Amino acid sequence: MPASTATAVTPTPRPTPRATSVDVTPRSAPANPCEQALDRWCERRSTTPLKVAVAYSAGADSTALLLAAYQRWPAHVVALHVNHGLQTAADGFELHARQFCEQRGIALCVERVNAAHEAGQSPEDAARLARYAALARMAREVGADCVLLAQHADDQAETLLLALSRGAGLPGLASMPEWFERAGMTFGRPLLDVPASDLRAWLQAQGHAFVDDPSNTDTRFTRNRIRAMLMPAWEACFPGFRPMLARSARHAAQAQRLLDQLAALDLAHTGVPPQIAQLQSLARDRQANALRHWLRTSEGVAASTTQLDELLDQIAACTTRGHRIHIKVGPGHVERIGECLGYTPAL
Repeated sequence: MPASTATAVTPTPRPTPRATSVDVTPRSAPANPCEQALDRWCERRSTTPLKVAVAYSAGADSTALLLAAYQRWPAHVVALHVNHGLQTAADGFELHARQFCEQRGIALCVERVNAAHEAGQSPEDAARLARYAALARMAREVGADCVLLAQHADDQAETLLLALSRGAGLPGLASMPEWFERAGMTFGRPLLDVPASDLRAWLQAQGHAFVDDPSNTDTRFTRNRIRAMLMPAWEACFPGFRPMLARSARHAAQAQRLLDQLAALDLAHTGVPPQIAQLQSLARDRQANALRHWLRTSEGVAASTTQLDELLDQIAACTTRGHRIHIKVGPGHVERIGECLGYTPAL
């Protein structure tokens, strides 16, 4: 994927964005759900960050999180804005972010990225990878310990429903973790128990401006169809369903952690890369679990159900020195190399 490129933080010409800027008259303020969520999130972490970065898109969710974080750590918060340049409104988002932070004295870093996707890669995946890489770079540059992301309870429910629609296994059903490591940086999601409506209600009561991304209502995207059609139906049939789906995601995450521990034990037995004879000594389900873990953690790829079944069949049939294994997985192939399996990336 093309490398992301940073630009200096300079005044941005005022564009005419297609995004909708929402500004309202203050009313009586409800309790701040982000502050309470941050309190709970910090209690669950063993250490308190010395400097916090907040991924700030200028949308409602990240605006609420940024303001709560700034109120909690006023001298130790910096906002990070990534301009993907994928839609005409992108410059409008950046301009709003600059003005919002300047008015409140919040430090802001901006990076523009090239989010063009490669062959076989979706534009959404390319944009996400570019965004995380840019956030990690900017966070390191400002000396932040972690980057806070504003995904909330509705996002978590949508992620679980999306995983179910795709026939996902436990890693997909576990949905979004509360914190994780990527590109050498810790990322946290303190709002996973907070409904989106609570965030907007607080912003509107306080009179804070934010932008609405027009792409979020484009029902050509599966997630947007889930948001527009499935979520209201779930709410009508099962009021308050979000915490229940979040609980299911936590159960799936716990089960996946146990499978990861079992895979680590089995790979200690088979070696890495795994020896075919040692794999054959395991039950088929344990072979599958170990192979998924090896491919994900060592090679950064995931095998489809069909690919994994074919690989397991080939391993079972591998009883002679001349038996060949060559299965496409991700952009490369799993192959037999001597007495072991190996992964060969695409050229």
